[in-house]
Amino acid sequence: MLDWIDIFTKFLIGFAIFEVVMSIAFYFLQDYFFFRPEILPKNFQYKYPFPFEEVNFDMEDGGTINGIHFEVPNAKGVVFYFKGNSRSIKGWGKFAKDFVSKGYSFFMIDYRGFGKSRGRRTEVTLFNDGQHVYKWLESHYAEKEIIIYGRSLGSGIATRIASWNRPRMLILDSPYYSFYFQIYRYAFILPIKWLLRYMIRTDQFVKNIHCPVFIIHGRKDRLIPFNQGQMLHELIPDISKLFPIDDGGHNNLPSFPEYHEYLYDILNDDALYEKYAAKLEAKA
Repeated sequence: MLDWIDIFTKFLIGFAIFEVVMSIAFYFLQDYFFFRPEILPKNFQYKYPFPFEEVNFDMEDGGTINGIHFEVPNAKGVVFYFKGNSRSIKGWGKFAKDFVSKGYSFFMIDYRGFGKSRGRRTEVTLFNDGQHVYKWLESHYAEKEIIIYGRSLGSGIATRIASWNRPRMLILDSPYYSFYFQIYRYAFILPIKWLLRYMIRTDQFVKNIHCPVFIIHGRKDRLIPFNQGQMLHELIPDISKLFPIDDGGHNNLPSFPEYHEYLYDILNDDALYEKYAAKLEAKA
């Protein structure tokens, strides 16, 4: 009997040590787990098939945000695109074609530590930088012409910015219910609530949205499962619509014709937009 007690005690001690070591590693290394930036020199020259302007923002805390702006003559509006957690706008800029070809101007930034953007990155700076750039866009476009688009990691940031403003609509591409919810799926044995520095509570932000919300999600997404997009939709069923792509994964949605059909309808079908805008007005 004593042998089993001794073995169990050693197991508990070993597990406690493991938990402490993993918690310390997670806390200090989480930025390396969550963000996979491509860092570019300041003199790097972007090259795209469409005319564009490079824009830089000097933030009050000394940080710098770098972005690209594709302006379309007589544009129907502008899409403010919040990208995923990898690489830089050097590669992500290729998605401008999906919106420019539909008559919309396009704007995208790199988060701090990505591309040419510099400065300390926190959840607060991610939100504040996005809001600063949104206000800059407001000086160039009427707010009713601004469409916020959030892809993967960017979905939570996009939702936060949309909740602070009144854009024409919010489009979420493969979104997570909350960053906390997503990370807890993988690190549930750790006290994530006290360790995680990026909560990004999309589930809370979306409740304060004052525009139609359109969600595109692949049913075979293994990184951020489809049910998370579905759960967000169910939080605001009256003002949102979920567009599933049956065979879509996490990184291949633009390769499906359905994605472009959905995107075209979301951007150009006035009846679809008015259906959900009218519900917002009725609730006001």
